Amino acid sequence: MLYLFLRRLLFQLKPETAHYVTLSAIEKAHRLGLLKRQVIDCPERHVMGITFPNPVGLAAGLDKNGEYLDALAALGFGFLEVGTVTPRPQPGNPAPRLFRVPQAKAIINRLGFNNDGIDRLIENISRSNYTGILGINIGKNFDTPNEHAVEDYRICLSKAYGYASYITINISSPNTQNLRQLQATDALDTLLSTLKLEQLSQSQAHGKYVPLLVKIAPDLEQPQIASIAQLLMRHKIDGVIATNTTLSRQGIEHLAISQEAGGLSGAPLTEKATEVVIQLRHFLQNSIPIIGVGGVMSAQDAKKKIDAGASLIQIYSGLIYQGPGLITRIADAICINQNPTERS
Repeated sequence: MLYLFLRRLLFQLKPETAHYVTLSAIEKAHRLGLLKRQVIDCPERHVMGITFPNPVGLAAGLDKNGEYLDALAALGFGFLEVGTVTPRPQPGNPAPRLFRVPQAKAIINRLGFNNDGIDRLIENISRSNYTGILGINIGKNFDTPNEHAVEDYRICLSKAYGYASYITINISSPNTQNLRQLQATDALDTLLSTLKLEQLSQSQAHGKYVPLLVKIAPDLEQPQIASIAQLLMRHKIDGVIATNTTLSRQGIEHLAISQEAGGLSGAPLTEKATEVVIQLRHFLQNSIPIIGVGGVMSAQDAKKKIDAGASLIQIYSGLIYQGPGLITRIADAICINQNPTERS
């Protein structure tokens, strides 16, 4: 009930302003000792060779630069994913670029990988006290042509490797021009081949193996999902995140705000993202673990993704609309009668 009251106040602010006000308030409360750390009673889950204290994670995008790790960890997440981060800092797209659709419990964003660059992210991680599971989500700079994108990802992978529990290759944001073309078979084959070689090199240099994941779009046709699944298996990619935001406006066409460009997240994405999980499970034949994200607005939504084939769950828009209590509710729902040991 308290969060619903706070949400009404926050929704009086512009969305991007509310974003930073909220994160700053959580950070200040944590520093002052006012934020009680949430301990979630849930069996550990073993996925990709990593032991997760609980299966509920924060999706990339909320803390792009890794500035709020300690405070966000106190909310009870089993793991955090930061980014998307690029080799060089970039401002992202012009404002306004973030829009609420409260009638549909949705958000439209066209932020465009606004971030301070990989070097600043590493500095922030190094200064934090966070010792939990950390995913680092990497992308390319907006002005890097697709034919040179591989090098941007390789740079980020090499710099992030020593600090990450896993690394996510983001090729599915709709807000960087032509980025989704990297999901095409030939482009993805080249990208994964190069990054697996870099992963091998870094694992030898650091003496540890950091899993490599790919985050895909919800707007793919079944043959595209099948082709991506084949490439993931061929290159021995460690995991897949399904899904990013959607370009579809199905269900909100009647709302004027639906005409805003950008990726749509929240409740209208729920079923679409879960369907991608179902298809991935079929094509991957349980060979690669799936992290389910997209439209997880309730514990029931999360459980459907687990039942569809996801090993772990991530949230973002659900956190905005439901508050941090959603973390515990999801964990309670999906930890009951679940086998804590998943595919590794």
